[in-house]
Amino acid sequence: MQAVVSEVDLRGLVEDFYGRVRRDSELAPIFEGAIGDWPLHLDRLTAFWSSVMLGSGRYKGNPFAAHQRHAEELHPELFDRWLGIWRETTRDRFPAEIAAIFQLKADRIAESLKAGLFFRPALACGAAGALRG
Repeated sequence: MQAVVSEVDLRGLVEDFYGRVRRDSELAPIFEGAIGDWPLHLDRLTAFWSSVMLGSGRYKGNPFAAHQRHAEELHPELFDRWLGIWRETTRDRFPAEIAAIFQLKADRIAESLKAGLFFRPALACGAAGALRG
């Protein structure tokens, strides 16, 4: 992957993507309320994607904790909207096979975050019990 995607590519992707997020009617208010320092956020997310795509180990944060702090404002559909913008941005910036890798990794990350933020085993068990009657 190192030969195909560079740190410069990742920075451009992150800046382009978050520019689109900041113009989105549903996501912009949440991100504007959550992100106090946009340059720092862009640096962090570039490091995150560098770790994910290049194995650089530059990212030292905790994505779940970062999202958990804003759990009251989040719902699963917002992740789907985020992923839609991510797919569009990666398609616009990379060849199809590279964009697909970015998209697969983002899908997995989003599913993991959604499971941690929204899945409630007791509710799932209760629903299953109700179905059994």
